[in-house]
Amino acid sequence: MKEFFKVLYTKSAKDYCIKLSKYLDNRTRKFIVTANPETFMMAKTDEVMRDILLDSDNDIIPDGIAVVKSAGFYGNKPVERITGVDTAATLLELLNNKKKTLYLFGSKREVLDALVEKINREYPCIKILGAVDGYVEDKDAVFEKIVEASPDVCLVALGIPEQEKLIAKHIGKVQKGIYMGVGGTFDVMSGKKRRAPKLFIKLNLEWLYRLMREPKRIKRFWNNNVKFVFEAFVDRKK
Repeated sequence: MKEFFKVLYTKSAKDYCIKLSKYLDNRTRKFIVTANPETFMMAKTDEVMRDILLDSDNDIIPDGIAVVKSAGFYGNKPVERITGVDTAATLLELLNNKKKTLYLFGSKREVLDALVEKINREYPCIKILGAVDGYVEDKDAVFEKIVEASPDVCLVALGIPEQEKLIAKHIGKVQKGIYMGVGGTFDVMSGKKRRAPKLFIKLNLEWLYRLMREPKRIKRFWNNNVKFVFEAFVDRKK
């Protein structure tokens, strides 16, 4: 567990926004991984995910509050949480300001259509090169088209670990662009699903809001978040 915290981004969200802007200006090829407890727990037994986290070319940002707090066990506490939703929103702002291109892959068709409509309305200077839902059979074929399109940003909403593994498999073929797995972010950004109220976000209690809205998540929360914090606490002494 300790090795994953060594590669975690530890500066502020503001600093990371500046870094993202430079990536776009310099046409940098970058794979961003939004790290939550599930990401780290999975990487303990999944060799591909482990390699993705430990690849020095990738940015590992602290999405989950449990990751942020547990990093303190190693004297490596991030300044703040950097969520996938906020990072995706920042990228849209940057793309619009810089008149750059975007590719969207994943989620349901109705969600994707709503998101495309919103982006066209609110970020008119972004050129959307493609928008493919996550229910296509040959996802590798879609990624070949993405590689050919060469977008400045590609957001992939297929869920962990499929989105991360797919990006890792193909990113070596691209010359430039920011690629990020965003899970259920399209649902929130499109307006199809409510994000937690601002008070929950401010108090880092989005996880509690999700549990209240979806009690079926409790088992998943226990197997990942609770066990993760315990293992991180124990592992710090090794």
